[in-house]
Amino acid sequence: MPARPSTSRRTVLRGAAAAPVVGLGLAACSAPGNGVPVAATPTAPVDLGAENEVPKSGAKLYRDHNVVVSRDGNGTLRAYSTICTHAGCPINELQGTILICPCHGSRFDAVTGEVVQAPATEPLTGLSVKAANGRIVAGPAA
Repeated sequence: MPARPSTSRRTVLRGAAAAPVVGLGLAACSAPGNGVPVAATPTAPVDLGAENEVPKSGAKLYRDHNVVVSRDGNGTLRAYSTICTHAGCPINELQGTILICPCHGSRFDAVTGEVVQAPATEPLTGLSVKAANGRIVAGPAA
């Protein structure tokens, strides 16, 4: 059996130099928070604000809580997590009733939670929501 050539110093140094570059690429594509998962939904009911802040046939984005609340034409409230189902990025833009993810451009309907533009393929996570004493309260689905 022929002897295998030993690894040269040059090969080892090339590998060591490439490792940090590969690591940067992985970090750039990972979920926000330096690999720390972002809470996709509130873990307890959250008072989001006055009920009249969400107009009929409209929506309001609550960035601080990663929640969007919409109201259909009949006045029914719906709430969804605004953590993108594609790569876990918090969605920070609402145009009308369309949510736009800043990471890869996925778009979601804030009234139904459905994907309206890829790369996401899964709808947003629904949350329970109610109006109580003129306030909107959203939280984990019951």
